[in-house]
Amino acid sequence: MSDIIKRRNSRQVSVGDVKIGGDAPITVQSMLNAKTVDVEACIKQASELRAVGCDLVRLAVPDEKSAYAFGEIAKRTGLPLIADVHYNYKLAHLALDNGAKKIRMNPGNMQDFSQIKPLADRMRDMGVPVRVGVNGGSLDKRFKGMNEVDALVESALECANVFESAGMRDIVVAIKSSDTMTNVEANRKLASVCDYPLHIGVTEAGTFRTGLIKSAIGIGTLLKEGIGDTIRVSLSTNVLEEVLAGKKILQTLGIRKNAVEVVACPTCARTEIDVEALANKVELLTANVKKPLTISILGCPLNGIGEGENSDLGIAGGKEKSVILKDGKIFKTVNSKDLMIEFEKLLKEKLK
Repeated sequence: MSDIIKRRNSRQVSVGDVKIGGDAPITVQSMLNAKTVDVEACIKQASELRAVGCDLVRLAVPDEKSAYAFGEIAKRTGLPLIADVHYNYKLAHLALDNGAKKIRMNPGNMQDFSQIKPLADRMRDMGVPVRVGVNGGSLDKRFKGMNEVDALVESALECANVFESAGMRDIVVAIKSSDTMTNVEANRKLASVCDYPLHIGVTEAGTFRTGLIKSAIGIGTLLKEGIGDTIRVSLSTNVLEEVLAGKKILQTLGIRKNAVEVVACPTCARTEIDVEALANKVELLTANVKKPLTISILGCPLNGIGEGENSDLGIAGGKEKSVILKDGKIFKTVNSKDLMIEFEKLLKEKLK
């Protein structure tokens, strides 16, 4: 946790062996976009997410076939799985039968709260928390005429209170809007009136470029104010990018310190190597490394050697010859075609 940012006090819940809230580290999660009934595709995607440091994975459970497939996936993946359930309490019970470590329900789509009590009783006895997740685009009609900030907060708290009155305390709340600043204001208000751990993110944030900007501002603003216990960056792209972006937001704020920082130059006419491709490769190679290392990927030896002086490792690439840096100094000059082979050897040694 950052020495500067003081998080709000919240109760703590456990999703399998992952804790959310209290003094637990802020977790990063994502959601599979493979069809849940495609078990092999889901297991592959979950494994890829785990490899880049994803803490929690959510899967949609839209029907009974998906609920049973969820069970097979839960047996074969190493991550606590969250079942995303809409419209049907029966599916929530099936998800519990099949190994769900957390249930997400949207009160805008599951409006008959009379069925919460038996669900809450089971979840409490099994130690499975609920995430009450309200989205601006699917608000219950009763809240539609209200100011969106107030509507989001009231809808979430109404549902959370029903779970609480049924004797359940393991409750996570998420309220999200596709409008970044509405999202920020709603979460500020929610944080001021409850002690539930909060899942934060900007829903339907958009394409890779737009979604990154909206999420960095929306999530980053709240985290800087000490609001948020688990995060998801929602992007219309490869789900791995959601996790990489989430971790980078935490790292940039100083909340997650044991992580690799990859610095890359913006390139110019002197550039002789594919800086973007190399930097992306190094980011993936080091995504789950828990060491505070700085790695520089620089496009030319002319300025690159000086620019890499503060790096633990670095590359200053040239057309035929490239320089590998170690602890800010020239370590080796290699043929550019062998650059990544030689660099990966050094990286593995550094990570031992």
